[in-house]
Amino acid sequence: MKKQLSERDICTKYITPALERSGWDILTQIREEFSLTDGRILVRGKLHARAKNKRADYVLFYKPNLPIAVIEAKDNNHSVGDGMQQGLGYGELLQVPFVFSSNGDRFLFHNKIATDGIIEREIGLDEFPSPKTLWEQWCLHRGLSAPQQKLITQDYYSDGSNKTPRYYQLLAIDKTIEAISKGQNRILLVMATGTGKTFTAFQIIWRLWKSKAKKRILFLADRNILVDQTMTNDFKPFGSAMTKIKQRQADKSYEIYLSLYQAVTGNEEEQKIYKQFSRDFFDLIVIDECHRGSAAADSAWRQILDYFSAATQVGLTATPKETKEVSNIDYFGEPIYTYSLRQGIDDGFLAPYKVVRIDIDKDLEGWRPAAGQRDKYGNEIEDRIYNQRDFDKKLVLDPRTQLVAKKVSDFLKATNRFDKTIVFCENIDHAERMRQALVNENADLAADNSRYVMRITGDNDEGKAELDNFIFPESKYPVIATTSKLMTTGVDAQTCKLIVLDQRIQSMTEFKQIIGRGTRIKEDFGKFYFTIIDFKKATELFADRDFDGDPVQIYEPQHPDDSPVPPELSEDEDFTDGYPEPEGGFEWTNGEDLEDVEDMGVRRYVVANVEVKVIAERVQYYDSSGKLIAESLKDYTRKTLTKEFTSLDDFLVRWSSADKKQAIVDELAKEGIFFEALADEIGKDCDPFDLLCHIAWDMPPLTRKERAERVKKRDYFTKYGDRARRVLEALLDKYADSGVGQIEETQVLTVAPFTQFGTPLEIVRIFGGTAQYQEAIRDLKRSLYTA
Repeated sequence: MKKQLSERDICTKYITPALERSGWDILTQIREEFSLTDGRILVRGKLHARAKNKRADYVLFYKPNLPIAVIEAKDNNHSVGDGMQQGLGYGELLQVPFVFSSNGDRFLFHNKIATDGIIEREIGLDEFPSPKTLWEQWCLHRGLSAPQQKLITQDYYSDGSNKTPRYYQLLAIDKTIEAISKGQNRILLVMATGTGKTFTAFQIIWRLWKSKAKKRILFLADRNILVDQTMTNDFKPFGSAMTKIKQRQADKSYEIYLSLYQAVTGNEEEQKIYKQFSRDFFDLIVIDECHRGSAAADSAWRQILDYFSAATQVGLTATPKETKEVSNIDYFGEPIYTYSLRQGIDDGFLAPYKVVRIDIDKDLEGWRPAAGQRDKYGNEIEDRIYNQRDFDKKLVLDPRTQLVAKKVSDFLKATNRFDKTIVFCENIDHAERMRQALVNENADLAADNSRYVMRITGDNDEGKAELDNFIFPESKYPVIATTSKLMTTGVDAQTCKLIVLDQRIQSMTEFKQIIGRGTRIKEDFGKFYFTIIDFKKATELFADRDFDGDPVQIYEPQHPDDSPVPPELSEDEDFTDGYPEPEGGFEWTNGEDLEDVEDMGVRRYVVANVEVKVIAERVQYYDSSGKLIAESLKDYTRKTLTKEFTSLDDFLVRWSSADKKQAIVDELAKEGIFFEALADEIGKDCDPFDLLCHIAWDMPPLTRKERAERVKKRDYFTKYGDRARRVLEALLDKYADSGVGQIEETQVLTVAPFTQFGTPLEIVRIFGGTAQYQEAIRDLKRSLYTA
């Protein structure tokens, strides 16, 4: 009897009751069919699909915020340990020490921290360990005292819904709380852009605040918009306990403080509002985007952290800054948890990307002026070869700007002209010229609404005022934003579908930050992936071995006698792009935006009468590791099929034995095989069976109509009565029109022409009942695919 039960029945009748008998609470500690990932989004052409997500049959929580064990169930036709390897994979993802596998007869118990040396053993259904038993083993292994356990088991914030932080957020929160419970006062968390750093920070602060382990807390960011977004979104539950620090204001009656770095620092002593607080005022400081100002040891921003050195300090970043001059790791220590862009894309939480590489002749070949040639303003151009390093910095080729604007506009016209787009330029001057060129290329839409294209840079109040509208999903305008530095980080542009790189990018940190502007998924707005159009070979950084790797410290502390590093301009909120001097002068650091400083006051030659053309354009797809995927859909399909099936015979056996052919089609779609796109290339009326056989094994493809005609010629229907024959002929016509998936579903009997034969129940009775009808369908499919 047990052999006939499904896997779900085994869970309901045997595994869940065993857990309840052992003291596990079904409401708060047992989570069945627990989704760990969303499933990677696969992109081919203009189509996308999701791969199968990872889902554990059970995740057991000691407290709602503390996963402690995984159970993988199988039906009773499997052995007790058949699910163990799958369960271990899920356990590794959640970093839990206890994994169980069961087929309803017994459990196989994998105990990673077993003290007797026996890691795996079988136990009976009535021997499942209690929550207290597993928790005590874990605490003993990790050396957690009773006070530490009390802090670690403090619940996270819940609004009453069933929403649980994603698995990597749980790990980041729990690891941070545990580190703090053990007295660690400098902590670094590395989480890719778009993975919820601010939400994670909120849950960390909430638990420490609620447990009274930390009573006064400062959250630091470096953009005004980030602070405001944080207060109104993730931090909203703090309510009246929370305030925003403003310049010359130091109200000490609150518990949660949010501030810009710049609001509490300044060049003059009296501007440094943080000194109005005592050094031990804050128990905890959380620094958002800590790769920026606080990475440099001599920055004014670091002064805040040094002043409140007694506080526990947690740094958050997607891209820790590690150069010879500046280092997050030197200050915070090695990251206690890293969740990378690669993992986020692979898990399906972040949007993948495709790259359109466009090479321009003058960029690759260079350009040299004729003897005595003057630019369009009458300046004689210095005689030398100018190349990509010079363009838009020392030399402007107007036709090049116009060509870039045209290629971007052509792409949008071929996809959607209202897809949010960010164009990254070399500097403010370049961003303004690009704005003008894009306006002219989109004159119809720009005339309809002047905000269709906007320059959003640090020096321009009108542009900055539109930043909120650009990132607000429901706001139609602006559509295209030209920028240089202001939008490289911290701008939560959830619906951005196109990123244009017309900027030379040499920094891996900056590259990752820019790519991060597109990685958010917004399904309700049709945003599943994004496109990068690269004019300056910036995407070659994808091939860098350090792309998305673990941060490596390369910091070289300077000896006092060493020459100082040349000063560089900090990315002040209002002066990110460099040009206007803030009141009180510039703040210089050792880490940001040297090129903007060099740009100031530089004469640029502007040349109008030169021919510029595209010499290469190609679409490239990258996997989650940043490796190039073959562009050809046919090549990818062939490669995937030969991995899945050893031969044509293997495929034919699998296809013939499948009760529903559509299930194979759906499974292959999750591997990135898009049948609609293949049909466009090979023949729209081909069956998926023919598409696959043709691409992978070079078999001549038949159309669905040709397959249907072959069945009719075989006198296949003669064994059925007249009414049944007419139903089958109608099903065959439906197959010829719409494919095998249609005839496999009984819902097809509810539409014309089947309604003329009666209700679905009456049609099934024509064949003698449901079993006979299903056998007739199977027979029809066998006939369709008979060689």
